[in-house]
Amino acid sequence: ILTVLANTVHYIRGAFMFDLDLQSRTPIYEQLYKKIIELIIKGVIKEHEQLPSVRSLAKDMNINPNTVAKAYQELERNKIIYSVAGRGSFVSGVHETTVKEYIFEDFDKASLEALKAGITKDELKDRIDGVNI
Repeated sequence: ILTVLANTVHYIRGAFMFDLDLQSRTPIYEQLYKKIIELIIKGVIKEHEQLPSVRSLAKDMNINPNTVAKAYQELERNKIIYSVAGRGSFVSGVHETTVKEYIFEDFDKASLEALKAGITKDELKDRIDGVNI
């Protein structure tokens, strides 16, 4: 199911559920990359489970196949997924701590940028404490 509302793409197909913001400053491939990692951490996508093909996901989400391919390439480069010629892309046997480490790297970079911009550690802590899931 593909729904486009207010420049956001909602994609649901089996266990795969993505919300991509088409007006975000974050590139679509990066949003997709992060959503797949999120689904792996939450256990929605299991080890050795096949991901949708680049073409089918691109078609279903109405985005350029190169965008999906770039997200998959980043996931493969970071050993989160692996490809089998003629069969597709699958989730690697990565440990949850490995996946979380990639997220913490992004967090560390964003925190450093915020500190450089003059935001205090206390402001960052307050912001984290205010985040609700």
